[in-house]
Amino acid sequence: MNISVGIVGLPNVGKSTLFKALTKKQVDIANYPFCTIEPNIGIVKVPDERLEKLAQLFHPQKTIPAIVEFVDIAGLVKGAHEGEGLGNQFLSHIREVQAICHVVRCFEDSDIVHVQEGIDPVRDIDIIHTELLLKDLETVRKRIEKERGPYDILDQLQNALDKGMFASQFVEKNPEAADIAGELQLLTSKPLFYVCNSHTQNLPKALEELFAREKRLYTIMNLKEELDIEELGKEASEELKLKPKLPELVHTAYKLLDLITFFTAGADEVRAWTIRKGDKAPDAGGAIHSDFKEKFIRAAIIHWDKLIEAGGVAEAMAKGWLRTEGKEYVVRDGDVIEIKHG
Repeated sequence: MNISVGIVGLPNVGKSTLFKALTKKQVDIANYPFCTIEPNIGIVKVPDERLEKLAQLFHPQKTIPAIVEFVDIAGLVKGAHEGEGLGNQFLSHIREVQAICHVVRCFEDSDIVHVQEGIDPVRDIDIIHTELLLKDLETVRKRIEKERGPYDILDQLQNALDKGMFASQFVEKNPEAADIAGELQLLTSKPLFYVCNSHTQNLPKALEELFAREKRLYTIMNLKEELDIEELGKEASEELKLKPKLPELVHTAYKLLDLITFFTAGADEVRAWTIRKGDKAPDAGGAIHSDFKEKFIRAAIIHWDKLIEAGGVAEAMAKGWLRTEGKEYVVRDGDVIEIKHG
């Protein structure tokens, strides 16, 4: 399963710093708006100690982690949906992502310009929310005009967006709108989480209250510090006892999208695969190859920690820990699976 996350926020809040720290790619980081004109796209390995331990057990020729694609667009400003600051163009770059990561600046720094002249995370969040809503409203209105006739669910969706309701909230109350919201790739229909770029672990009270009210997932991190840790390298960071928080961000995206990881393991390759929570054994097979789902017979399954404890597949079989499961087996996070197919 290909997972992609779009990074949004106002200019100069730390979006490109986050992207560089995540992907280790050189990107434009400057103290002025719109230094990022084209979207930065990078592939991030999903940190997973379980994969490392399985690789230590099997000593494979290849170890392949799960991956997430991050898309960093230029900072949005008021009027972005109308093209202010090239906002319309920027917003189009994240239509196809599965989730949105909203970076919010929570720190004071006179050397880093804030386009709104003053630090107010709640205000900044409201600006971005408004621009996403207005862009979706424009998209829905165009579809209504194209239909040239009454379309009850679209009219209701338009009214909801006009009142400030996210498409995801509307779909929650009106499940029949899910298909049209997905087809239109509405920005406010996508799962959303926040990265609070802060020099401390304390958030402004108004921001804490907002997150609690909206039931939003968030992480707090000093993005400049995260970039410094990544540039130091793993060995130097461990020596200095510096622990990065970036893995927490990737895991937050997994939690938000209801994703889990299963593994395949052998002498040739140990690999992590991504599927949705609740998927069954044939779905896991389909993640590997379409034939594995269509011609699924059964699966040999053991949880990764039991396999490590046993010391290998043969040892796990001798202990009776390796199970055979059929088509109705619901895959658990951390399962090691071998698919038998026709």
